[in-house]
Amino acid sequence: MDALRDVLGVPDLDPELLRHALTHRSYAYENGQIPNNERLEFLGDSVLGLVVTDSLFRAHPDLPEGQLAKLRAAVVSAKALAVVARTLGIGDVVRLGRGEETTGGRDKASILSDTVEAVIGAVFLQFGIERAAEVVHRVFDPVMADAASLGAALDWKTSLQEMAAHHGLGVPRYHLEGTGPDHARSFTAEVHLGERVFAGGAGRSKKEAEQEVAEIAWRTLADELEDASARA
Repeated sequence: MDALRDVLGVPDLDPELLRHALTHRSYAYENGQIPNNERLEFLGDSVLGLVVTDSLFRAHPDLPEGQLAKLRAAVVSAKALAVVARTLGIGDVVRLGRGEETTGGRDKASILSDTVEAVIGAVFLQFGIERAAEVVHRVFDPVMADAASLGAALDWKTSLQEMAAHHGLGVPRYHLEGTGPDHARSFTAEVHLGERVFAGGAGRSKKEAEQEVAEIAWRTLADELEDASARA
């Protein structure tokens, strides 16, 4: 935890508060219902959203509300937060119950993203908004910079729908299949566009699987349209 505090730039963060932020409900349940990190996660989610929204608003004065919302969604998505968590080494220090340990909980996007938010909540609780904002900028400024250049990747499903409408390809229809027990559910997805079917989407949530297969379809169609334009 000392390494985590250092990389966050808050070496003076209370160890007990940080330990609280790293305590998943599965660990709390197995250890006498001690406090878990869900309340801190709730707080940190709001702090992160405020700081990111303020930063994007100031950095992109010409962007309309809809595009700003897409940028924010890309920065604070569970997928982006999980990437940040892995960079910080959150998975090595989060406190999990035995069930989550045995099902790969240390690398689950949902657990990692929630824990990042809980840690931000802990920083805010001890130090207030200014120090919390410093931590968010320290960790998320690269993510915000990347998001600004993502284009279609801000929302692959919306981008695919817009491409399909523009080229008269029909309305994308998604088909999902779920496998595994409730505590370790995984999903596969395919998307139908007219007579064509694109497969290969997979994830731990329906949304993640749909976004992945939408990306596959979008990239395939974009390549085909580019080739057709080059031959014309």
